[in-house]
Amino acid sequence: MATQEPNRPDGGPSLEQILALIAPGMLDVVVAPRGSRVPVADVVLHDPGEERDDGSWAASGLILLAVGVDVAAPEAIDVLRGADRAGAAAVVLRRGARGPRAALREAAASGRTALLTRRPGQGWTEVLGQLRTALAHSAPAGPAGPAGAAGLRLGDLPGLANTVAALVGGAITIEDPQSRVLAYSRMDHEPDPMRRLTILGQEVPRWRVDELRESGFFQALWSTDGVVRLPADERYAERLAVAVRHGSEVLGSLWAAADGRPLAEDAAAALHTAARAAVPHLSHHQTWGRAAARARESAVRALLDGSGQAARVAHEAGLAPGRPYTVMVAEAYDSRELRGVPAAAPGGTAEERVLDVLALQAAAYRPGCVTARSGRRLYVLLPAGEDETDPARALLAAARSVPRGVVFAGVGPVTADLSRLPASREAAELVVRVLAERAARLPAADVGSAGAAFGELVPEVSALRVLDRIAPLWESLSGPVHAMVEHDRAHGSEYGASVAAYLDAFGDAGTAAGRLNVHPNTLRYRLRRARELFGVDLADPTLRFLADIGLRLARRTG
Repeated sequence: MATQEPNRPDGGPSLEQILALIAPGMLDVVVAPRGSRVPVADVVLHDPGEERDDGSWAASGLILLAVGVDVAAPEAIDVLRGADRAGAAAVVLRRGARGPRAALREAAASGRTALLTRRPGQGWTEVLGQLRTALAHSAPAGPAGPAGAAGLRLGDLPGLANTVAALVGGAITIEDPQSRVLAYSRMDHEPDPMRRLTILGQEVPRWRVDELRESGFFQALWSTDGVVRLPADERYAERLAVAVRHGSEVLGSLWAAADGRPLAEDAAAALHTAARAAVPHLSHHQTWGRAAARARESAVRALLDGSGQAARVAHEAGLAPGRPYTVMVAEAYDSRELRGVPAAAPGGTAEERVLDVLALQAAAYRPGCVTARSGRRLYVLLPAGEDETDPARALLAAARSVPRGVVFAGVGPVTADLSRLPASREAAELVVRVLAERAARLPAADVGSAGAAFGELVPEVSALRVLDRIAPLWESLSGPVHAMVEHDRAHGSEYGASVAAYLDAFGDAGTAAGRLNVHPNTLRYRLRRARELFGVDLADPTLRFLADIGLRLARRTG
């Protein structure tokens, strides 16, 4: 008869407690010869190379994830027996279509190590993350935990920041290992410039990260379990920082800043204690918070492209089905790109930082805003009030005034039916295209951020749609305008630009020449040569019509 261990064993939380905290249906217990209350010390990936026949390999209290081993594989029994000899609490194998063989079940029943299987469709990364989060959450917090921390909802990082702030007596920022802000405590006093920059940008400014790295501060922070002090200087208040660790893994850091008064003498000890209490919250954020954010963003995309049932995905995206919404699309460029200078490397580009700031502004702009990213584009779904026709006005102004980079932002019509969101998105994207095409006709030095609502650009958007339909037919044709465009591309001449400027100026040669920065006689000469060389006679209404279409399309691919 299987013996049962105490519910809270001295060696750590029980297998039963850990399995109760992970997502239902992720793992199945096949055989547990000692019951499910065996103590668990850690969760690790199984490395067959560590096994020794002489029993020197030890895995006491570990949950071993046997990545790549199927329950039906010939080596499954050897893996189970090796784990049992090493004293493992459990071993997890991948469950195939046929399930565990009878011989494997018998081997598990005759040993002491529990046999678990990972269900199809579950990834090993998710299994490892959820098990480690559950282990951290169920571990004893110790008698010195921050007051109130045990009562926080798991993963409530803003609540954790406020609790730690009360304990430490300073302003708290919680950051991930890349110095991105995960949460911060409420501010009772005006923050110093660095805290303000960090919160607004949702990350420590890159130049400040470089400063701390070059000074050796980060090396000290990540290599010790203690609190590291950053003295006050003429620019910034005193700071204390401590790494939050789960075993050998660094989950992030807690930062305390003097908030209107110097930090207390016991602030460092309090922050060190808080780091232990923060482990389950940061671990939960790492596993479930990111997964939830990905799921929410996927739901937003499904609403925007109409690929999901609106009522179902609206709940996943955090939208109210009966409320009107509009879609804003913001497309960001590094201003250096528009001047022909190579942009920064992917992952740290100016346009990404601009979109991060815009997403933060959207979240703070109005309750219920949700966002999704796609490359250099940010999609924002904004709730509208009753009879409100322009809910994005202030957010559009914020997009037009970004301090770095160039943003083209468009807002689609307000729609009361979530199933109409794809149409609002399409209209917003067309507005962005109109703004980008306008910018393409300007000198690079004159290009700046721009934004508009669909209602402001209906004629230009309509023209864009017409050109989209005509483009395939135009490419299959030939004629005087095609010949002129090909000549310009082959020889770098500007006959097409001259004709386009003349048409845009309604035949006023002086205005067109001024826009091209040439003498009117030079323009007239080019128009005469366009007629002589290619047959583009602008006195002919049909050729004027074809030239206008062809040159508009040529600018797209120019």
